[in-house]
Amino acid sequence: MEPDRLRASDADREHSAARIREAHAEGRLDPDELDERLDRVYRAKTLGELAEVTRDLPPAGTSSVVAGGPVGMSVSTEEARRLAAEGQGRETISAVFGGVERGGRWLVEPHTSVSVLFGGVDLDLREAVLAQREVVVQCAVVFGGLSITVPPGVRVTSRANAFMGGIDLSKVESATDPNAPTIRITGTCLMGGIDVRTKAPKKQRPPLTPAHRDMGHTAAD
Repeated sequence: MEPDRLRASDADREHSAARIREAHAEGRLDPDELDERLDRVYRAKTLGELAEVTRDLPPAGTSSVVAGGPVGMSVSTEEARRLAAEGQGRETISAVFGGVERGGRWLVEPHTSVSVLFGGVDLDLREAVLAQREVVVQCAVVFGGLSITVPPGVRVTSRANAFMGGIDLSKVESATDPNAPTIRITGTCLMGGIDVRTKAPKKQRPPLTPAHRDMGHTAAD
């Protein structure tokens, strides 16, 4: 069998997607081309289809721009790298007749699948670490809801389809930096809702002094 006709693996698709993101960071692709090519990558079935998407791009490593590294939200780069080293590449979050909340310090894998059936999922990314500069959140929301909170400076795009449901990105602040961390939402929302908003990270609660403890006072938010 010819190599181009061999079936592509998930690792093959992620490798091609990383090259396309790097080309975008280098200024070789505009945002529309980035979206169109990534969509083709994740729909590709064979190695030949993947090769066609990146055929006009130079080999990786020909530029000094480094893309795809871990991105920490309110966390040091070193800590982000340690957390990203524990990643598996993919994660599935499911809520069936119930709810799931993720917040605080956690790793957002390059490809995160969220399945909701008669339930709800709340993802707070304000203190999270993105395994790479752009991650994909693939949704299957049926008779339920998905809420995503991102810190300022994060770009959110959606190619998800809504049927008798809604996808609301109106509360997301636009990110002007072309290299801004990006959350890409794909998938389907049926009789449910996906709501994304920008919100500043939580303020750290100052420690109580002995005088405060003795007086029964608590620190203000």
